Amino acid sequence: MAKKEITYNEAVSEIEEILYQIESEELDIDILSEKVKRVSSLIKICKKKLHQTETEVQKILDEIDTE
Repeated sequence: MAKKEITYNEAVSEIEEILYQIESEELDIDILSEKVKRVSSLIKICKKKLHQTETEVQKILDEIDTE
């Protein structure tokens, strides 16, 4: 079964939740490393989506300029 791709907003929300847990010291030290790895993965997803969007928007703008 295919895994649903996380949206940009979902990733940002999850990052914010994890950061809140870290800042409020809600996280057990034993899972801190796991959460930091998850945040790193989410940031990579966000960067990829932002880059894809930038590329698509630039392509659209280039097409408008050539018309």
